[in-house]
Amino acid sequence: MAKKQAPEFEIEVGGEPYVWRLQRQPQWSSDTRGWQGMALAVRHAEGQREAVVEFPAGRQPAYGLPMLKPAQIKPELVARAIASAIEAGWDPLSRGKTVAIVVDADGG
Repeated sequence: MAKKQAPEFEIEVGGEPYVWRLQRQPQWSSDTRGWQGMALAVRHAEGQREAVVEFPAGRQPAYGLPMLKPAQIKPELVARAIASAIEAGWDPLSRGKTVAIVVDADGG
């Protein structure tokens, strides 16, 4: 059985349509980095090249709290993260591999 992909959401940044989804929940990693923050997968609505925008870990959630839902992520944060990815050199309409971009907690 195939793994179900996370739902995608539309957003407009700089007059251009983009699609984003929650790629990774904040989680513990057993490698040397330890706690990891959330990551969003972003692509232009008319393109195929994705950028994975990684946020810092932040505070570790309390045990037993429900998981982060995409509806809890503010559209302003996503828009700033997309703008930061473009400023960092991501060309959403080009072809190529997925680009990983690290932003700060405010998406900048």
